[in-house]
Amino acid sequence: MSNSLPHDHIIPFKDSEKSKKEQVEQMFDKIAVNYDTLNRLLSARTDIGWRKKAIKIIKKDKPEYILDVATGTADMAIMACKILNPKKITGIDISAGMLEIGLKKIEKEGLTNKINLLQGDSTAIKFDDNSFDAIMVAFGVRNFENLEKGLSEMLRVLKPGGNLIVLEFSKPKQKVVKFFYNTYMRMVAPKVVSWFKQNKDAYLYLSESANAFPERQSFIEILQKTGYVDTRFKPLSLGICCIYSGKKPS
Repeated sequence: MSNSLPHDHIIPFKDSEKSKKEQVEQMFDKIAVNYDTLNRLLSARTDIGWRKKAIKIIKKDKPEYILDVATGTADMAIMACKILNPKKITGIDISAGMLEIGLKKIEKEGLTNKINLLQGDSTAIKFDDNSFDAIMVAFGVRNFENLEKGLSEMLRVLKPGGNLIVLEFSKPKQKVVKFFYNTYMRMVAPKVVSWFKQNKDAYLYLSESANAFPERQSFIEILQKTGYVDTRFKPLSLGICCIYSGKKPS
């Protein structure tokens, strides 16, 4: 079993006795209906461009079988399908509520023959070793109950030479940007959430888990420790977000 990190112990509901995994599932089921709208509002639609940049990193390798971990409402899977045109994308997520919305979006796009969604857990991926050419995770690794275990599982199901791309929030380093980012997260984001009468615990958790996430070089070191090679990160939008990439040794 992989060691747990401080980040692994941040949970959505402080007074609950359920495991982090159960709490995250419950939380996303609750907020699923407005999740996409809130995402677009809170990021001013910047997240769409971030996703495109991450997907294009693996375009040159022409992956045919892709796993989208913590697929949520399938935004990343749908976009990857259009940009990469693979044979099959499989999306897994622990939240049935998020997957239900994802399935409707896939049907609307006419991609049911290309994208398959399954309820599944990152720390116990129900696929054989060496099953996928590429794995994507957009804003999901910070919700893993055990980050190292999740990364190990993804490495196991990746084919040798296969790519992992991870998109995750990070903290800006420039003082001015940092000030505006912190003000936004502290004052504007909670206000937007309140308009939707959403569960504030959920969005406080999302903010806390992003803050506690071992970002940039720290995350690269965890990837390397887990067994990934050719690891790198690229900050986006003045450091608000990072794309991480790595490969399974050939």
